[in-house]
Amino acid sequence: MKRNSHPIRIDCTLAITVVGLLLSGCSARGGTAATADAGSSDTQPNLALINDVMQKVEKSYVHPVDSDQLTTNALKGMLTRLDPHSDYMDAQEYRELSADTEGRFGGLGIEITSQDGLPKVIAPIDGTPAARAGIEPGDLITRIDGRPTDGMGLTQVVEILRGKPGSRVTITIARNGRAPFDVSITRNVIDIVSVKSSLEPDAIGYVRITTFTSRTQAQLTDAVARLKRQAGGHLNGFVLDLRDDPGGLLNAAVDVGGDFLDGGTVVTTRGRESDDDHAYTAPAHGDVIAGAPMVVLVNGASASASEIVAGALQDRHRATVMGTPSFGKGSVQTIMPIGDGAVRLTTALYYTPAGRSIQDHGIDPDVVVGVPESEQVANAVVMREADLHGALANSGSLDAHGVTQTPSPQAINAVSHPIKPELIGTNKDAQLSAAVDRLEKMVKNVSPSHT
Repeated sequence: MKRNSHPIRIDCTLAITVVGLLLSGCSARGGTAATADAGSSDTQPNLALINDVMQKVEKSYVHPVDSDQLTTNALKGMLTRLDPHSDYMDAQEYRELSADTEGRFGGLGIEITSQDGLPKVIAPIDGTPAARAGIEPGDLITRIDGRPTDGMGLTQVVEILRGKPGSRVTITIARNGRAPFDVSITRNVIDIVSVKSSLEPDAIGYVRITTFTSRTQAQLTDAVARLKRQAGGHLNGFVLDLRDDPGGLLNAAVDVGGDFLDGGTVVTTRGRESDDDHAYTAPAHGDVIAGAPMVVLVNGASASASEIVAGALQDRHRATVMGTPSFGKGSVQTIMPIGDGAVRLTTALYYTPAGRSIQDHGIDPDVVVGVPESEQVANAVVMREADLHGALANSGSLDAHGVTQTPSPQAINAVSHPIKPELIGTNKDAQLSAAVDRLEKMVKNVSPSHT
């Protein structure tokens, strides 16, 4: 296949497909990408084989088959067998990508992944139709408007669930401990506010980022300014909550990380080609909370862009990471337009400032804080990158003699039971309480000259 002379390079940092939130979280950058030349002796026989198979299907399959659909399916099969995040997007999926990264589009508001061929709910998005309908993490979607979803594929599930705002869709839910049941949901425009905030006791600021979009940094800046005003001009401590955040735009992650650092590396990417090698840095005077003690909360559903931020603040000794081990999605995808669609291809891995690869491992918290049983979603455990078929293995440190994180026995044995979404950020949130307690103790131990 001859390479497109002007592909769009995009770093995608999502670990999971999202219905009504994100199909893939990305940020565009210019460049080129190498592919095999269509005229090579190795490629021509392979293309002839594919063409022969397609001709036999078109001629002999029991029902007529559209050749365009065969081509799309062949491309999807080729790419999705590489790893969980490479794919071919048709024209509609590619158009939806642009709307997704802006954080505003039509849908239900459900984050999903796949389990045994069925779409599985990671979490409903706060304030969306899915959340109001009572959809819960761990729910399996077995039918959509009576149509079985087994083996359907997540991109097809996204396409079917999306529709005109005001229209209705009925999904059949299989939930542990209950017989399958139907839920009818009215589609709506999903306008994601990715940053939520509140002021905790002792002038401790709390900000939760639910996903990384093009508007996240601006929303974060507004939230911090508002919290400072509420606190009388100064924050004594700060909690950055990245739990249940599936990721999003790489540039947004770099910007958010840079908002708590004064210069230095936020994240590094390394790929097969030198064009994929980049070091992303923070501005020289970027810390918007002026060195106030900080805690970052993560769990098994904190993925990709969330892991970039948590890993940067951990390696730079800017924050204490608390919670349970994160998802472990440390690969970079590049979007290459082809015809009316595009190829999403894994082209690089990203590394923390100390050179650690997050891929297939994740970020281990400095302080393990589990979710009490009373706050857990019943009978549900969050899947991690290592559980996905075809996930890339961890590549180790960039420097064989570099810093490596040695997880504590508690981190190794920690199981990330999903927290009930409605409890996150409330006074019934035990992990948040632990973070605030830690900051309160730190504040009391800081002399006035350091405040």
